[in-house]
Amino acid sequence: MSTRRTFIRQTGALGALGMLGTPTLAGSGFRESPQSASSSSRWPDGSRLVVSVSMQFESGGQPDNAESPFPQNMLPGFRDLPAATWYEYGYQEGIPRMLDNWDELGIKVTSHMVGAAVLKNPDLAKEIVTRGHEAAAHGMNWRSQYSMTYPEEKAFVREGADAIRKVTGFNPVGYNANWLRRGDNTLKILKELGFKYHIDDLSRDEPFITRVEGQNFAVVPYTLRCNDILLIEGKNFSADQFAQQVRAEFDQFYKEGATRRRQLSISFHDRIGGTPQMVKVTHDLIRYMQQHEGVTFKRKDEIAEVILSEP
Repeated sequence: MSTRRTFIRQTGALGALGMLGTPTLAGSGFRESPQSASSSSRWPDGSRLVVSVSMQFESGGQPDNAESPFPQNMLPGFRDLPAATWYEYGYQEGIPRMLDNWDELGIKVTSHMVGAAVLKNPDLAKEIVTRGHEAAAHGMNWRSQYSMTYPEEKAFVREGADAIRKVTGFNPVGYNANWLRRGDNTLKILKELGFKYHIDDLSRDEPFITRVEGQNFAVVPYTLRCNDILLIEGKNFSADQFAQQVRAEFDQFYKEGATRRRQLSISFHDRIGGTPQMVKVTHDLIRYMQQHEGVTFKRKDEIAEVILSEP
């Protein structure tokens, strides 16, 4: 049986698509470039599959009574103290444990940092960068920015990035909105503030280029399928079930990687992915991946540089 790609080539559908031109997305301030539609390219460094790990640094920046495993039944005017300790676990235990795991595995990750969390735990934020990981921006706090006015949103993004820059000395070039919910102005604001990429996109399994104000801007897709907050907290997966799902995704991507560019994204949150059982299964999972020829681990700023440097 021929593959979908072979079928498209044989029927000339690819050429027909090219005649349609590239669509402009109304109200978004950007459009896809022609080269972003290509799925047949390979990684220029010869990688068969690139794995990109996210480590969300959010705890300490959450509002009072933020969503937690505890029932959302607190009376008005009271603070959910046990829930606050659940978040505290993220910076007391979770991130330090994950950092040791990344070192032992010999990989570097991207840490999406909430500005308020960085200011509350500056030494930990600095340690993440000192140990060779990328600091990416994740807003100043947990506010949703899609409903902000243009000036409000720009100040919000700038404040969060400035907190990272001031504390760690790292200049963030990547961005992740709260629950990926950017607004119509977000990409234009990111471009104006010197960012190079964002991750708030689930449309593809490879990075691509979009046009923002007439210039190239990178999209390094995120994941919900391999995301601990969705699977562990949202769907009550066990650590083993999480690892099984990610491994299945890896196996399929590795197969596809023989003929096309593939990126496997995995996301861990400080108070979830940093628990002992999650770190253990993650260690075993990544060792499994490292046994496969042509698998490389890249930070998201590295991935963005790869595709921005291509013709």
